[in-house]
Amino acid sequence: MSSYFDDLETRSTDRRAADLARDLPAQIARAQAAPGLAALLGEVDPAAITSAEALVDLPVIRKSELAAAQQASPPLGGLIPAGGGYEHVFQSPGPIYEIGRTTPDWWRMGRFLHALGIGPGDIVQNCFGYHLTPAGMIFESGARAVGAAVLPAGTGQTDLQVRAAADIGCTAYAGTPDYLKVILDRAEAMGERLKFTRAAVGGGALFPSLRAEYADRGITCLQSYATADLGNIAYESATEGAMPEGMIVDEGVIVEIVTPGTGTPVMPGQVGEVVVTTLNPDYPLIRFATGDLSAILPGSSPCGRTNMRIKGWMGRADQTTKIKGMFVRPEQVAALVARHAEVARARVIAEREGEMDLMIVQIETRAANPALYEGSVLETLKLRGRVELVPPGSLPNDGKVIEDRRSYD
Repeated sequence: MSSYFDDLETRSTDRRAADLARDLPAQIARAQAAPGLAALLGEVDPAAITSAEALVDLPVIRKSELAAAQQASPPLGGLIPAGGGYEHVFQSPGPIYEIGRTTPDWWRMGRFLHALGIGPGDIVQNCFGYHLTPAGMIFESGARAVGAAVLPAGTGQTDLQVRAAADIGCTAYAGTPDYLKVILDRAEAMGERLKFTRAAVGGGALFPSLRAEYADRGITCLQSYATADLGNIAYESATEGAMPEGMIVDEGVIVEIVTPGTGTPVMPGQVGEVVVTTLNPDYPLIRFATGDLSAILPGSSPCGRTNMRIKGWMGRADQTTKIKGMFVRPEQVAALVARHAEVARARVIAEREGEMDLMIVQIETRAANPALYEGSVLETLKLRGRVELVPPGSLPNDGKVIEDRRSYD
């Protein structure tokens, strides 16, 4: 099996930029052909958007806006380009509906499975759900793209899962990180020896101790980062004798890391919200906010793939918190920072003082008088709070702009 899924993975920086300059304007034009997306994007000249950096001038689209569009114009809110088609419709919590297609590797999961070493001759026990949500179909489509067979196992019924894995001789697992351990432990209890050597996981945290346990059992376990709306966003690759270094961004998307609540890119290495533009012509989401936190890693992967890398999932960006009965949102914190040119960052902390909520607003600035910012805090956050001035660069690099320190025990 070739080291790479295709030659897109090893493109030079110049070729990648040239391909994007060709493909991105066409994708913006496709989005404009979908009335619901066109309304969210506003006036934009596709010809002017030829690089990832140029996307910053466009608004960020949030999942709540897609749901509102679908409620206003059911079933799909005008989010599919005119003349477009689909074979599946899936439901995610909200509810919100996403399309799916049966065209080869539509969700681009084959690239990840290939990087894991899954291919012809493998049988993948697919333990992602097949009902309503697309996860099962996403991984099945990827398995077909690399020539592997699939046992569509779905979730639950662990004894039957073990029986099928043993009888069929499944060589690879796809599912959440922790459910594989449930299957393996149950197999041991039943006296069955399974043949898994690869595990493609997602949809939950892969803790280092769990990855190490699988390695001790002879199973290479790598994770992907995907969503129902976008398909595969980033994935780990196997490097002989070394742990994966971050996640490689998929070739079919553009990833930005922005300050939560805004569309403003963070400085390299800082934690922020993952915003994705997909190059999928059937569902051209532009600057779609995932609500997840991550950060860009410098350099490229030692496996030879040249695309940008991110650190992986680092928490949720939607930090909306109720303080003194009022919701405080990341967008409000961003508005506070934008009012003052000398302010680099700000962080709202929710504490308890006795039986009362206390809001502390930490502001990175070289100014020395907290009173300078009290009016802005009240106007943007709609609450009075204690202002604390801290030196530039001193707030934690964790992507949080709102931190809830209250105990609910």
